[in-house]
Amino acid sequence: MQAARVVITGMGSISPFGRGVNTLVDSLFNMKSAVVNVPELAAVGGLRTRVAALVPDIDPKEILRKHRRSMSMMSVYATLACKEALGQSDPPAEHFTAGRMGIIIGSTVGSPIVTEEFFSGYLSGHSIENMRATTFFQIMNHSCASNVAQTLGINGRILAPSSACSTSCQAIGYGFEMIAFGKQDMMLCGGADEFHPLSPATFDIMSAASIAYNDTPGRTPRPFDRDRDGVVCSEGSGILLLESLDSAKRRGAPILAEIAGFATRCDTSNIADPNSDSMEACMKQALDDAGMTAGDIGHVNAHATGTIQGDNAEAEAIGRVFGSSVPVSSLKGHLGHTMAACGALEMIASVAMIRSGSVIPTLNMENIDPSCAGIRHVRKVERLDIGAVMKNNFALGGVNTSIVIRRYEHD
Repeated sequence: MQAARVVITGMGSISPFGRGVNTLVDSLFNMKSAVVNVPELAAVGGLRTRVAALVPDIDPKEILRKHRRSMSMMSVYATLACKEALGQSDPPAEHFTAGRMGIIIGSTVGSPIVTEEFFSGYLSGHSIENMRATTFFQIMNHSCASNVAQTLGINGRILAPSSACSTSCQAIGYGFEMIAFGKQDMMLCGGADEFHPLSPATFDIMSAASIAYNDTPGRTPRPFDRDRDGVVCSEGSGILLLESLDSAKRRGAPILAEIAGFATRCDTSNIADPNSDSMEACMKQALDDAGMTAGDIGHVNAHATGTIQGDNAEAEAIGRVFGSSVPVSSLKGHLGHTMAACGALEMIASVAMIRSGSVIPTLNMENIDPSCAGIRHVRKVERLDIGAVMKNNFALGGVNTSIVIRRYEHD
C-alpha cells in the first residue's frame, strides 16, 4: 500500500507569551523572553531555581462548566489550542463524528497541581470524604486527550503518549503515520503541560536546573552558550491538525507545510545521560523516512535545553549529520522548556520559518561553547530560503525523536 502524503492544515498555541499562534511567532521573531522570576518557588525547601515561564491570562470559564469540571489547566490549554487549530483549518462538522478524525495529545504526567491537592487531602486525614468525583479525570495520564475529545465531540482514534520532552514530537509523528497508512483522515496532535514546583525540582535534584540567573531571568536558559547552567521549566500547549493531502485538497483547506519523515528511537545506553550516537541515528532515520538527504535540509530546530551534556551531545550529533553549513537554532532561550508541549510549539515556529523565509536565532547565546562550535549557529534573524526543517526532541529516559517537515509544493 502506498503511503498517503500528510500536510498541516491548522495550528494552535497557548504559550508563555500568551494565546495564539501569531503571539507566539511574533514574540519569537522579536527575540522576546518569557522567563520571569517566580517568588513562590522560594517557599519550596531546598529548591534553588527561582525562574520559570508561565502562561498569562487564560480564563478557564470560557469552556462550558460541564466540560471544564473534569479539566486541570493543562487540559484547558490543550482544548483552547485545539480550537484555534480547528478554526484555522475549518473542517466540516461531520468530520468530527465520522470516526476519521483522531486525537494524539500527551503530557508528562497527569495534572501535578490536582495530584498534590488529592494527596494533601488524603494524607492529612487518611480520608476521601472531601474528594471530588471529577478528580481522577484531571490526573489520569490521558486527561488532555480525553477532555479534548469530550469537549469537541471527536470520536476517532485517541492516544496519549507520555515521553517527557519528546511527547508532542512523538504525537505528531504517530499522527503522521496513522494518516499516511489510511487509518485516519485527520489528527489533532501535540502536547500540554502545566507548571508545578516539582517540575523544576526534578531538574534541580539532578543539578540540571538553571540557578545562576534568578535575578536576571531574561538571560536564561542559554542553549549552546558557554555560560549556560541548565533548564528553565515552563508550560503551555501546542497543537497541529494533520490531514491527508487528498482530504485537504478536496475541501480547499489551507496547507501550511507537509510532514515528510519521522523517526523515534530508544537510547538504551543510559536512562538519564544523552548520547550523540543515538541522536545521530535518529536524525538519519528521519531523513531516510522522508526520502531526503542532509543537503535537502535548510534549518535544524534543535532541542537544546541549556544543559551542558544535552547541548554538547546534540551539537556533536548535528555536526556529524549536517556538517557546519546548515543553520541551527534552539527556541528554549525564548520559551523555556515547555515540557510535553515543546515539540509542537517549536514545530509551529518551524512552519512559520519555512513560510516566512526567515530563521529565528537562539536567544541568550552570547559566547558559543567550544564544545558546541562545530555547527552553524544562528545569531540573528536571517532571511533564508528554507525548503525543509529537521525538528529534534530528545527526552530523559532515552526517547529520541526527529521529524522532517517541508514546504508544500502545489501539484
